Parts: sequence; structure tokens; C-alpha cells
Amino acid sequence: MNSFEEHRKKKISEIIAINKLIIILLCGIIIFTNTSCPINNNPNSVNLLYILCLAFIFLLIYWIWIMFCLREYNTEKIKWIQYIENYIFVAVTFGIIIATGANKSNYKFIFLFIIINSTIQFGMKYGITLACICSAILLCIDLVYARSLIINKYFENDLILVGLFLLTAWPLGYYRKIENEYIKDLAYLVNVDGLTELYNHRFFYDNLKMNKEKCENENKPLSLIIMDIDYFKSYNDLNGHQMGDEVLKIIGRILKESLSDDEIACRYGGEELTIILPNKDEEYALNLAENIRKRIEMYKFKGEESQPNKKITVSIGVSTFPDKAKNENELVSSADDALYRAKFFNKNRVECYYSVLEELKRDIEEEHIDLITSIKTLISVINAKDRYTYAHVERVVIYSKLLGNKLNLSEVDKKILMYGAYMHDIGKINISKEILNKRMPLSVDEWNILKMHPKNGAEMIESVESLKSIIPIILYHHERYDGKGYPEGLKGEEIPYLSRVLTVVDSFDAMTSNRPYNKRKSCAEGIIELKRCSSTQFDPKIAQAFIEVIEENYGKFDNLAVSNNI
Repeated sequence: MNSFEEHRKKKISEIIAINKLIIILLCGIIIFTNTSCPINNNPNSVNLLYILCLAFIFLLIYWIWIMFCLREYNTEKIKWIQYIENYIFVAVTFGIIIATGANKSNYKFIFLFIIINSTIQFGMKYGITLACICSAILLCIDLVYARSLIINKYFENDLILVGLFLLTAWPLGYYRKIENEYIKDLAYLVNVDGLTELYNHRFFYDNLKMNKEKCENENKPLSLIIMDIDYFKSYNDLNGHQMGDEVLKIIGRILKESLSDDEIACRYGGEELTIILPNKDEEYALNLAENIRKRIEMYKFKGEESQPNKKITVSIGVSTFPDKAKNENELVSSADDALYRAKFFNKNRVECYYSVLEELKRDIEEEHIDLITSIKTLISVINAKDRYTYAHVERVVIYSKLLGNKLNLSEVDKKILMYGAYMHDIGKINISKEILNKRMPLSVDEWNILKMHPKNGAEMIESVESLKSIIPIILYHHERYDGKGYPEGLKGEEIPYLSRVLTVVDSFDAMTSNRPYNKRKSCAEGIIELKRCSSTQFDPKIAQAFIEVIEENYGKFDNLAVSNNI
């Protein structure tokens, strides 16, 4: 709709510009006709007034053309210039009328062109005002220059012209008003979601791009909130889609009531809603999101007792430009990542975007910063091929952090472990989607391809000096304590310590998550499996430490394990 409106304004501007040029040409013809005369009977000489008028007209044409070409055609500054421009036309026409006989002039009709132009440009109110001014000028000329006449036929004739001025301005202005209202209604229908009365997906992206450019130019932040209704499919299945629609309407109303005039709420799709916050930082966005979350949680929805937590709740993700994203696409992606984090952190919460790669950027050498962005892109590509991978990586990073604390690792080793956890599956970029998502057992050839991903991942980063400490974790995270792992069949303490740590958390998450080929285990079943495989697949001391971590954080771990089904 924005592009349509811009196209419409451009076409109107072209009509107005052509109309102005016609007025100028008429004025020029009249001036040339009445002022061109020889000096001292010399046919080769021209009246000075003629030259001055010619120069003035061409300057005016040039100036109007510049105004027409300006892209900021609808700013307040340009509007004031246009107002002044119209009154200059009135003054020039007034001068022409006086110079060509005043009340006897045949050129009073030029005012009609100016009135038409102004009404198209600024609407009925301005057009009628200008028509009244032009009418007053004509009638005053008649009264002043023909006051000696007993019957002022010029005044009587000009009353008809005055009526024509007003009758032109009023219906033309009224038509413009109706057209604007129609376009406004059409824009509403095009840009607004009929159910929630929030702006729709299309408007969201148009407005986000516009606000991003504006905030970037003004060096101000732009925050984005994305929220998703928890267990909404379950609510629809149990209560019906009509009640689900009512929930969406109520949440839409809560959003509108919670926002100020410059903040924009949109329905992103399905049960996902977004809020664009121009000139607002992350802290403001988090506070607003938490306030909205609480209001939704406190509202008494019909049928909410059927929900797993007996309430209708939302999970919310927040991100901010330019701190967490370089463009509008990254802003949406990072806010969506934060939403996903809120989902697998037991839902009904607000999460701000965070990635371990942001920490890695601070630690890595300057010349390799671009590589981190590339790695992030590769992780996104893997996620598109295998949706399990993103959530798996995020959970493994969380598990690694907790286990690193339990093992009393140094700060340096904690960071290396977290970075390795984030990138341990990066080698899957070379594996086809069919193999990654195959529901049947893999063939021997397919299994051999899958087993190449540790080596592929290590090779991808081996040229980066700053990432060399992570290579052993990526390369050996599928080695087994009994020597039956891959790619090199290392045994016991031959396997680097941090690789043994990652093997435990990586395997635990794999067994407690749904995969095409594997039914997930509960946390309790995962603990049993860790104990059973100690000293064979896992370093027994590390496995025992992780079991203690699970038991200390049992509720959180169980929610994280189920999060792959959100």
C-alpha cells in the first residue's frame, strides 16, 4: 500500500507541475503580447521590460521544476514553499490583470487555473479560501477602477466568475476529500488484520524497514518484541477455533492498550504477534514485554483451565537494532531466537536475544570477526535443513555452562567449552537434508557420511588462529571412553578433557530429545542411561558430575528436554 500511495502522490505531483507550467506559459504569452515594442522605432531593439519578464518566467519555470523533482514533496518545509508559490501565482496574475486593463482585462480567468491547482494540491478548505481571495481581488478591482459607472457591468459579470471559482473549488475539494477517505479505508483493509485489528504481516515488514532506516539515520535504537501464545494449538483443539479467535482478539486489545502512539503492534502470523518500538532501547522493551506478559497471564480467559499450566500465557523474545542486529532481517531473526529460548525455558517468560557467538566476537582477533558472522549463517543453514540442530545447540551450550561450573573449570576453559558446544555440529553443513531427517535407520554409506561431520567442522575453522583451541572439541566429541568412537577411536584420557565433557552433555541432550529415528527419554531415563554407559561411552567422573547437575536442576532440565516439541 505504501508503494501505491507513493505512486499516486507522484502522479498528482506531475499533474500539478504540468498545470503550473500551463499557467506560466499563459502568463508569459500575455506579458509578451502586451510588452514587446520597439525602442526609438528601432525594430531590432526590444523593451527592457520584455527582457526582464522573459528572464523572470524562465527562472520561475526552473524553480518550479526543481520543486517538482524534490523527493521530499510532502514534508512541512516543502508544503510551506508550495503555499508561498500559489500566492506568488496570485500576485503575478493580479499584476497582469492590472497591466492589461484592470476591470476591463480579459485575463481574469487565470485565477481559475490557480484555484484548480491549489484544490487538487491541498484540498477543499484551502481551495475555497484561495477562491474567496481571488474573488475579493476581482471585485475590489471592479469597485476601484469602475466606481464612476452608475451601472457597474464589470462587477456584475465578475460575480458570475466568482460563482464559478467557488463552484469549482467546492466539488473538486469535496471529491478529493472523499478520495482520501476511500484510500484511507482501503489502506486500513490492506494493512490491518481483520480478527485482531492489529497491523498485518505485510505492514509489519514495510514499517519495520522504514523505522530501521529512520532510526539508523538518527542514530537511535529500534527494538522488536515477538510473542507466541503457549500451547495455543492445544487450546484450539480442546475449545474450538472460535474461542481461539476470541483469545487472539483479547490479546490484540491488551497490546493496543499497553502501547504508546509511536509503538506498533502487528499480527505476524497465526498466534505470533509483534511490537515495533522506534527509538526504544532493550531495557524499555524488556519492561514493556514483561508488563504485557503479566497482563495476559492475569486475564481470565474462557477455557484456560484446560491449558497445561491452567492459564493462557505467552512467551516473548526481545532484540534491539543496532546492538543485536545489523538490519531488519537480523532483528526479526534474533528476536525469534529469543522467543525460542523463552519457549524452551518453560514458556510464560520474556527472554532477550543472546548468542554465545556475541561473546566469541569480543574474544576473537579483529581480522576474524567476519568469520563469526559466517559461522552464524552456517548454523542458520543447518537449522533450515534440520530444525533439531538449533534447539540442540542452544541446550548443549546451557548444559555445558552448568557442567563447567560443577567441574570448577577455569574461566578460559569454560569459554572454550561453550564455544565448542555452539560449533560442535557445524560440519553438518555438508550433509544432505535427507540424511539428517531420515526416519529409517541409516545405511552403511549414509552412516559413514554422517560420521564425517566432526572432521568437516574442524577443517572449516582450522585456518583461524583464534579458534584453534576449539578444534579438539569439535573433532573428538563423538569419541567414546572405551575407544569405540569416531573419527580416530581414541580411548580414555587420550581424548581431550573438554571433548569428554561435551560428549556427556551432547549425548544426554540427544537421548532426551525427539529425533526422527529416536523416541525421547525422560530426564530420569537419561540419568539411568548415563550411569549405564559410564566407563564405556562416558568418562565416569564427568558423567557423575553431570548427573548431579541434572538432579540439582531437575525441573529446568525436564522442561528443556521437552522443548523440542514446542
